[in-house]
Amino acid sequence: MADIADFNDAPKSGRARRLLLRRLIDFVALPATAAAPQDRSMASDILLDMLFHAEDDERIFCAQRLSITKEAPRRLMRYLAQCDLSVARHVLEDNDVYDSADLCEFIENTTIDHRLLIARRKRILPCVAERLCGREEPAVLKALLNNKGAEIPESGMDLLVKHSRSVEGLTNLLIKRLELIPSQAMAMFWWSDGPTRRTILQRQAADRLELVDLCSDVFAVAAAEKWGDPVARKTLQLIERRQRNRQAIDKSPYDSLEHAVEVASEEGLGPELAQEIGFLAGVKPVTIAKILSDSGGEGLAVLCKATGLKRPYLTLLWKALRRPMELSSGEPHPQFEYMKETYELLAVAKAQTTLRYWNWSLSSSYSPSQAARASEDELAPGQAEYSASQRTARLVFGN
Repeated sequence: MADIADFNDAPKSGRARRLLLRRLIDFVALPATAAAPQDRSMASDILLDMLFHAEDDERIFCAQRLSITKEAPRRLMRYLAQCDLSVARHVLEDNDVYDSADLCEFIENTTIDHRLLIARRKRILPCVAERLCGREEPAVLKALLNNKGAEIPESGMDLLVKHSRSVEGLTNLLIKRLELIPSQAMAMFWWSDGPTRRTILQRQAADRLELVDLCSDVFAVAAAEKWGDPVARKTLQLIERRQRNRQAIDKSPYDSLEHAVEVASEEGLGPELAQEIGFLAGVKPVTIAKILSDSGGEGLAVLCKATGLKRPYLTLLWKALRRPMELSSGEPHPQFEYMKETYELLAVAKAQTTLRYWNWSLSSSYSPSQAARASEDELAPGQAEYSASQRTARLVFGN
């Protein structure tokens, strides 16, 4: 037997080691029925220990050899998946040996390149998709959204909508996902580009006809109770056909919403007049401020269509905001034309639904956990009685 000195002087990776490594790889690659489970487990443990001291090309060879097997010992496969990318890619992209717990572990303990491979797997279960959504890594998020085999849960979509504020190009991928629900789409409307906004307006808003028919008798009951229940009143306001606030007209210094817009066109749109237009239109100050301050113009189109303002008043409102209507060449300004085109495309019922989502429950199911964490001292004085859904709407609106 060679003494210790001879052993220490031996090459780090001799022929015997390479042969032994390959024999062990061949053994663990056998079908589960071809060897006793105890033998396979022991061979796997020995092979794993050898791989700790192996060269990169030996680990790559092992990963390539085991890339198609679903029966290799899990501990060995988990190690290979967390090696350098040159090794991991052979087992991480397609191998079905890994369960959701394994993949979630890899997401937490490996690199962005590993996570990108996971995001491209043929099938991604909801818990894995949600874990990928937890990190703001644009390449990973886009790969996940482009993956038709990914099942993204609602909580994961909430995170993606949140990331879409700062990750360019995410909104136009989100709008293509069937998992996107209206409240999420309406929330991300404000930071989406023009084409995505138009898609949201056309696809995500409902006409409420069935809801109106279903609840038609409840309106009479609520009226008999003099609208004393604030929750019922608020809910029926979302469903009902009328948009304008009739009580606000009685108290307003203006004869109608049209009159207020006409005055704004002549005098300009100051904060008080803007708020008055919001009251007459039946929306809250935060909603009208969001609409009037948005540069895209789609919000104005929704407001006018939902409240029954005719085309000339859309132009007057644009003028009141001192937005450009013509180019220096005398041709109509593209943004003004785009806004008018959006108005024409909208149906009244869907425009009302959109406006009411923004006004009432823009994000009631967008980020419930975020709302639950909102502490009372984050709210303005006198707002401690706000519900979780109201607090979330404030967070999404940025107020």
